[in-house]
Amino acid sequence: MSKYLCVVGLLIGVFFDAYTQGVSYTPKYSNEFMNIGVGARALGMGGAHVALVDDVTATYWNPAGLMEIKSKYEGSLMHAEYFAGIAKYDYAAFAAPIDRSSHIGVSVIRFAVDDIPDTRFLYDANGAINYNNVTFFSAADYGFVLSYARNVGFVEGDEVANGLRFGSNIKVIHRNVGKFAKAWGFGIDVGAMYYLNKYQFGLMLRDISGTYNSWSHETDLVEDIFSQTGNQIPQNATEITLPRAILGVARKFAFNEQFSLLATVDLDFTFDGQRNVLVGSQFGSLDPRAGMELGFKDLAFIRLGAGNVQRVKDFSGQRYMTYQPNFGLGFVLSSVTIDYALTDLANQSDALYSHVFSVKVSLEKLAYNFRNYKGF
Repeated sequence: MSKYLCVVGLLIGVFFDAYTQGVSYTPKYSNEFMNIGVGARALGMGGAHVALVDDVTATYWNPAGLMEIKSKYEGSLMHAEYFAGIAKYDYAAFAAPIDRSSHIGVSVIRFAVDDIPDTRFLYDANGAINYNNVTFFSAADYGFVLSYARNVGFVEGDEVANGLRFGSNIKVIHRNVGKFAKAWGFGIDVGAMYYLNKYQFGLMLRDISGTYNSWSHETDLVEDIFSQTGNQIPQNATEITLPRAILGVARKFAFNEQFSLLATVDLDFTFDGQRNVLVGSQFGSLDPRAGMELGFKDLAFIRLGAGNVQRVKDFSGQRYMTYQPNFGLGFVLSSVTIDYALTDLANQSDALYSHVFSVKVSLEKLAYNFRNYKGF
């Protein structure tokens, strides 16, 4: 453990040193690829998942939820495409228990636009067009996450009694724009879950340390082109992602042995300036999300969700409110769960709709369980 803490301390020191050595800035939408969401189940419920996540995707939504996994080994894969297939979004995660009171998980996120043409040398020395000189590159963002969760309740035989669940993420961010620019970043998330009567509460503090992305640019590759086109030459700098807090509450209603309804609400608080959300101010902004899941024998599910509330101005200058409705389906086939989500159902927001698929595999059911007040 001491070696582990030394490595973490060294990483923090490196990025704080980068921050003190160069120019720093705090853009409003820093590292937004880490806020898109993962798992078709969660996306079908509008991204309201902080209080109820109980599978391997807790590595993203709330690491404390890793304590709710019922299997010894659990893995998940997701693929989605945005902007008419131009951008690819992929996610992979794996989780396993350390002991009865703690779990560990690892996950990777990739958001990228591939096959971007580099036309700097489209014209040869004679001024003629030569398509053989066109090469291609990718603008890709990567998030590597190591998650740890622990139950602070007490053990009774093969059950863990009610109590708080805590979790944390250590994140390493890598972003690159071909060979022109790249960045490395480091950050920490902290999450918690608590059960009171039949309600579940969740709190997720993202980038609680501030996530520092240290950018380096190969200016010699673009200096001539940028000068000719009047663009500003980029400089090496440190991009700081400010903290955000997400508070969630959920409750499950069991109608009978066959049908159940799970309802949840998340409140997403950001502190990077005023955003175009339901409640915005210079100090901070509030973006609510809500979702529900109708289940049949815990084998088949229909999901609905809504979020991304914005005020939009039309061509006449009139403002109106938009929101993003989502729909989803889920099926459990033995140890495999297949989920599907259609985001922006009926195209109610300015965002384009997307089809999202994810699959989860659960192996070796745990002999002990984490008892709580979920109303199952």
